[in-house]
Amino acid sequence: MPISKRLMLLAAGTLAVAALSLPALARDGITTTDFSAQGVVDPKAKRAPPRQAPARAAPVRRAAPVQRSAPRPAPMVRRAPIQRPAPRTVQGPPRIQRNVGPPRTAPRVVTPGAPVTAGPRIISTQRQGNRTFTPRGANSNVVRAARIRGAPIRGVGRTSIQGRNYSVWRSNYRIRRGNGWRTFVALGALGTIAIGAAEFYPYAYIQAPEPYCDGLTEDGCQLVWEDVETMEGDTIPQCVAYCPWQ
Repeated sequence: MPISKRLMLLAAGTLAVAALSLPALARDGITTTDFSAQGVVDPKAKRAPPRQAPARAAPVRRAAPVQRSAPRPAPMVRRAPIQRPAPRTVQGPPRIQRNVGPPRTAPRVVTPGAPVTAGPRIISTQRQGNRTFTPRGANSNVVRAARIRGAPIRGVGRTSIQGRNYSVWRSNYRIRRGNGWRTFVALGALGTIAIGAAEFYPYAYIQAPEPYCDGLTEDGCQLVWEDVETMEGDTIPQCVAYCPWQ
């Protein structure tokens, strides 16, 4: 093929390609047929709107936590105290208490009828022992007084002798004598008396004169008028009721 024909075919192909590309260039805003200006953009051409950032979703507000009331504490149950056995006490040998004071002096024995002297005196309260008594009064064997058993040990009691009321004392009995008081010794210091085969023990002091201190009581006690020692050291006649053992 001659060269001129080849050039004609080449030009025809070029035109055909340019014709096919013109519509595409027109859509892209290129109006010139110059291939060197295909990358130039027309300033009057409309620009594509810029891309917008995707809209962010609004943050979801969380609901406030529901405040629940705190559970009530369970009631405290008091436990009963544990009873423990008491510790055992070990008893040691008994302690012997020794007397460290001055030695005691022997008690003085007061002779009945001796005069009373000033100053403290120690009275002997030893029992006189069993004595034999023989009633000699006109009414020795006659019931003249009411019952005296049951008189209080402490304090004063009452009895009746021939229709007259008299005091009965079983302890701490004292009388007025001279310018002072005289306290009689305990009844146990008088000892017992024997009337026949029966034994009588001192039961009470009776504040009765000698004419009425004679005879028996309703409960079998014997009234005896005798000299009785006092705590002050002298002796005073006094009515004593001796009762039989029961």
